[in-house]
Amino acid sequence: SRFVRPSLVSTQFEEAKSRMSSLKQDPGNDVKLKIYALFKQSTLGPCTTPRPGMLDFINKAKWDAWKALGETPQEDARQQYCDLIGSLVSAEGGSVAAKPSGSASSVLQMYDEIVTALEQAGKDNSVLTVFTGAGDFYCSGNDLTNFTKIPDGGVELMAKQAGELLRKYVKAYIDFPKPLVAVVNGPAVGISVTALGLFDLVYATERATFHTPFSQLGQSAEGCSSYTFPKIMGNAKASEMLLFNKKLTAAQACDFGLVTEVFPDSSFNSEVWTRLKSYAALPPNSLALSKQLIRSTERERLHAVNDAEVELLVERWTSDECFTAIMNFFQSKAKL
Repeated sequence: SRFVRPSLVSTQFEEAKSRMSSLKQDPGNDVKLKIYALFKQSTLGPCTTPRPGMLDFINKAKWDAWKALGETPQEDARQQYCDLIGSLVSAEGGSVAAKPSGSASSVLQMYDEIVTALEQAGKDNSVLTVFTGAGDFYCSGNDLTNFTKIPDGGVELMAKQAGELLRKYVKAYIDFPKPLVAVVNGPAVGISVTALGLFDLVYATERATFHTPFSQLGQSAEGCSSYTFPKIMGNAKASEMLLFNKKLTAAQACDFGLVTEVFPDSSFNSEVWTRLKSYAALPPNSLALSKQLIRSTERERLHAVNDAEVELLVERWTSDECFTAIMNFFQSKAKL
């Protein structure tokens, strides 16, 4: 592949396979056959094996399901597989973020995995690096229950460690040497929104939304958004999002310059991936060097902004105001 498609750069399909094991409920035979067929199509391509005998009921059902996918491209089958697994996990109340677990350690692991994936993608022979979501969401943001699980070292140590990881995480985006594309397939919250200002292209389905509820939770901006958002959309619109928690529709985000283009949901995947495949055929060195030239004018500024945002967030995370705001958020959810 000349570009990287899955949600955690190169791990979405592998992650979807592992998420299968987290399902607590039997999805039923029809769904299991669909999962089997999509997996086969994703890994082996169209079915070319001989048809099982009429009395081999189980294998014949599997063969029929696989054969029914016809000439569906492996890339499309992988995306359908990830979407199907994501929707099943979400239906059971699982996380729509990168890991099904909501523990503090799993969130830290998720950020580390993304940093590692970006480092690898920056060095391999891919031309583009693409982020998208599994299931119906692009990303649901951080798990706020982490704030109720204080480790032995206390909240100060937890905030310091989280701050250093956030600094490293955002730095990976700032320094990424190749074109970075976000394919926003649904609602996006928090860091997944603020980091969009560091992407080179942002394509969104019409049902996507963009929400940064920082002040509502007693927190502050991240992902260099305190600099990129005012630059992209102007101070007034940026303040509506970062200070006053305004949720944008895809059309609004496009009008404001945060999103490059919005597509109908029905044709979103086919249109976007067809376009990205054509981009991936462009001369790779020309793309990378041009991207680096554009970024070079602001790289130092972005690192300084990242440092300042992390410093303020560490203070916010240890404040009574932040803790109270998050507890109020949980209480309001409990009343629903």
